[in-house]
Amino acid sequence: MDVEVETETEVGARHTTHIPAWKIDEVKEIKDLTNSHNVVGVVGIRGITAKQLQSMRANLRGDAKIKMCRNNLIKIAFDGTGAEKLSEFVEDQTVLMFTNLDPFKLYKMLEGTKTPAPIKPGDVVPKDILIEKGPTSFKPGPIVGELQQAGIPAGIVGGKVVIKDTKTVIKEGEIISKKLAEMLSRLDIYPMEIGLDLRSVYEDGMIYRRDILAVDEDKYLSDITTAAQNALNLAIKVAYPTESTINMLVQIAWFNARNLAMNSTIFEHDVIEDIIARAHVQALCIDNLTENQNRGE
Repeated sequence: MDVEVETETEVGARHTTHIPAWKIDEVKEIKDLTNSHNVVGVVGIRGITAKQLQSMRANLRGDAKIKMCRNNLIKIAFDGTGAEKLSEFVEDQTVLMFTNLDPFKLYKMLEGTKTPAPIKPGDVVPKDILIEKGPTSFKPGPIVGELQQAGIPAGIVGGKVVIKDTKTVIKEGEIISKKLAEMLSRLDIYPMEIGLDLRSVYEDGMIYRRDILAVDEDKYLSDITTAAQNALNLAIKVAYPTESTINMLVQIAWFNARNLAMNSTIFEHDVIEDIIARAHVQALCIDNLTENQNRGE
């Protein structure tokens, strides 16, 4: 069943458009899902089979809802929801994801679904591909020439096919050739990843791109640790008392006071024994020096 929608052209003429009811229902569903969830994600599914997507959808059940729809209907549905800026990420093969999970947690969870995959001829390389030197599993034969034709420095050493030198065979952003793609697969090098690719997320009026969501947790923790250590060192240096520094500041003050008392020969209860011991050592040294001088040494 079609729905008739009357619109007005720029010159004021009335025009009736027949829109299939299923399209209106799709747009309404996306709007309702957008308004009823805290987080809306635009997800790329290039390279994922229908069976794989079905399995991923089942694994996410309870955490997130996946909605497939035509790209043009998605962009129409976002209009007026506050998520309009997500439309610029709707391209190629896309699905929508609706959830109440934290965007960063969602990104990390989806990254965990990705698996290595061989690269195909004509694909854009996602990162530099480095081949390490060393032996291969190939037997001597035409494979050596095939590797060399693909730009891989191969040869025969000790009756085995080896990669002679470590080499970056192709750089990020370049298009891979058929020969190189085939050789990488035969070398069991899988530079691609197949999985749900979270391109961008909308939450509470904010758009989070994937480069923001991709937090290096180890580096983040290391930066926090370094910042905390630097702050502690600064507080100690300027003698700023806090719960974390007070014990160390008291210890430093005690050692400084003790050293001052020792160097100034102040006869105080805590240092008197050390002052006497030091004086005793100095007296022995003087006695030994005097004895040596008397002997003419």
